[in-house]
Amino acid sequence: MRKLFLFVLLLVTIISCKENKNTSSVKDTTHEAKIEALLQKMSLEAKIGQTNLRGMHSTESELPEKLIASVKKGNVGAFLNIMNLDYVDELQRIAVEESPNGIPLIFGRDVIHGFKTIFPIPLGLAATWNTQIVEKSSEIAAFEATSFGIRWTFAPMLDIARDSRWGRIAESPGEDPYLASVLGAAYIKGFQGDNLTDPYRMAASAKHYIAYGAAIGGRDYNTVNLSEPLLRNVYLPPFKAAIDAGSATVMSAFNEINGIPATGNEFLLKDVLRGELQFDGFVVSDWDSVTEMLAHGFASDEKHAAELAAKAGLDMEMNSEAYEHYLKELIKEGKVSIEELDEFVRNILRIKFRLGLFENPYRNKEHTGNLYAESHLKEAKKAAIESTVLLKNKDSILPISEKTNVAIIDPLANAPHEQLGTWAFDGEKEHTNTPLDAYKKANTNFLFAKGLDYSRDKTKKGFQEAIDIAKKSDVILFFGGEEAILSGEAHSRANIDV
Repeated sequence: MRKLFLFVLLLVTIISCKENKNTSSVKDTTHEAKIEALLQKMSLEAKIGQTNLRGMHSTESELPEKLIASVKKGNVGAFLNIMNLDYVDELQRIAVEESPNGIPLIFGRDVIHGFKTIFPIPLGLAATWNTQIVEKSSEIAAFEATSFGIRWTFAPMLDIARDSRWGRIAESPGEDPYLASVLGAAYIKGFQGDNLTDPYRMAASAKHYIAYGAAIGGRDYNTVNLSEPLLRNVYLPPFKAAIDAGSATVMSAFNEINGIPATGNEFLLKDVLRGELQFDGFVVSDWDSVTEMLAHGFASDEKHAAELAAKAGLDMEMNSEAYEHYLKELIKEGKVSIEELDEFVRNILRIKFRLGLFENPYRNKEHTGNLYAESHLKEAKKAAIESTVLLKNKDSILPISEKTNVAIIDPLANAPHEQLGTWAFDGEKEHTNTPLDAYKKANTNFLFAKGLDYSRDKTKKGFQEAIDIAKKSDVILFFGGEEAILSGEAHSRANIDV
């Protein structure tokens, strides 16, 4: 009987090991001991400080004294969108060398479909049906971005999107939960690798948890009405796949679900995410989504919003300052317990340890990122080719012969910035190869007319030129589409005049 028991125990151990697909999600007992030791030393203010995610205005020419003072006191846990390398270095130095507990900062950024080398938008990457391309795209993005000290990205977005009016459908993996799940795992593997301490990798953030893509009428930030079977069978699987793959963080969504905002939803954050999915990283709010609970009519004021988010299990607040302003007061009043705050800090510190920030807090100044390296551009080109969907090829028009007279029409044939797509914060149009550029380099027979100055242009002044070159040509290549500004967050076709 004892031999049988040992065999069963061994079998269970093997199965458990196999189920842990990513070592970055396995708790390290040494880290846990260090976390507990740190917690014992930290003041209430320092603990609250770890929950604060802050940023800077791009117009600020120097580090504000108030911000420096906050970091020195240990009142900031992470930063986003700090792109001045001197600021990154100085803020980290202050945090590590001058704050009471020497806890390093995490620097985050929206690195969505490339950093400098831009890949197709996520919806385009989904059209490749190729996990290797998706993984490689995020690996290259991480490699380039970490040269700027960025160790955390707010990606991948795993929202199932079935309403084409929703502006952020461009950033989604599409409408199928299975495809979104396998691609989500590929994104996580690409960003994080097998070990988060790798300085050329970054922590991922599976977003937006959850059902953000189901907003009524495709209107951004709107309410969501879902049955639980639909929630579990369609919207939850991609997040489960991301967490199984080891996603270091999760971002709570702007929206409400059946009357309760995701950022203040105890059932979703505690029962499902922590309980059922066994997530042990930290949950960060989306931009101002704590205080946006007021707009949803769920919170009465900022203090109430802080209480609701804390009771639901939100670890870190992005941009808004409800935790900073009111967590101390809420703890003194007994509305939030110190044990709940300690759990937030544990989750945040756990990821900082997994990233190796306590051992190597500073960016590697020798790491150039190989920005726009030939190998990176080659992978981006491969992704662009595989993301193309050919609807039909009547009479075998394609491929076009070099001798064919071609009319190239539409402003988007030569719009380098627009070609980058939405959510390409750091892409530079000077590195874009447009279709018109490609034809010029190939020295083929073509004529070009914009027809319009931009896609929504209502004048017809360019029509005649386009008609004239079309009549002179054997084939018309029409590059229809939309500018980058017409997709993305807060660009729902249901509530803006385009």
